[in-house]
Order: sequence, then C-alpha cells, then structure tokens
Amino acid sequence: MSAANMHVPAPLDTALPSPVPGDEHEQCPVTDVLRRVGDKWTVLVVVLLGQRAHRFNELHRGIETISQRMLTRTLRGLEEDGLVHREVFATIPPSVEYSLTPLGKSLLEPLSGLAKWAIANQPAIAASRRVNNLPSRNT
Repeated sequence: MSAANMHVPAPLDTALPSPVPGDEHEQCPVTDVLRRVGDKWTVLVVVLLGQRAHRFNELHRGIETISQRMLTRTLRGLEEDGLVHREVFATIPPSVEYSLTPLGKSLLEPLSGLAKWAIANQPAIAASRRVNNLPSRNT
C-alpha cells in the first residue's frame, strides 16, 4: 500500500482509499504474504516443518498428493522468503534437511489462529453455502 499504509498494526486501523489502486494492492506486504501462504501446499509444509526438521523424501511421503516438482518449488519459495533453511549434508549420496528459520517459526502462531477460526466457523460457512446453493469445498 502507500507509504501511509506500510506500517499498519492491524488491517482495520487505517482507512483504505476507495477504490484501492491496483498497484498499491500488488505492492502491499499483506498481499505478498497471502500469495505465499495461500497456495495449495505452503501451509501444510510449514506445519510439518514446525513439528521438526524433515528430509525431502520424508516431506514427500508425508504429503500424499504433492509431486516432487511442486514440493521442490514450494520449498524453494519458502527458502527464498527466509522461512525455511536448507542444509546439505556431505553424505553419499548427499542428503538435504529442511527446517523452519526463526522467521518461519514466527508464522506458526498466526497460522494456528487462522486454523482455529476456520475450524470454529466451518459449520457456519458450510450452512451459508447450502443456503446459497453453492458447492461445499470440503467434499
């Protein structure tokens, strides 16, 4: 957002311009983070790494439907953002272990809050979808 909106302590504390300029929305740090955590696999990978460090194949086996390519892309993106640390061990063949950085660990609390909200409100969301004849996203 504009310079006035860059250090907003909470989304509702600052009035947004109307309409919100597209370039401001694209440059917003919140939009950037939501793009990262809003993809199909990132939250699951972060949660698994929040439990303990994993080797690549452990992660791949632990997420039933993710492809190797998509897991690689997800881990690379998280590493680029400073959320995941990749450590290569000089074994034959070389092995790689992934763990959360302190920044990545700091994401676990807000993700937990979002998860609690989603679980608590899922029945109301499903009921609203039924009333509005929309398909459930859980089936």
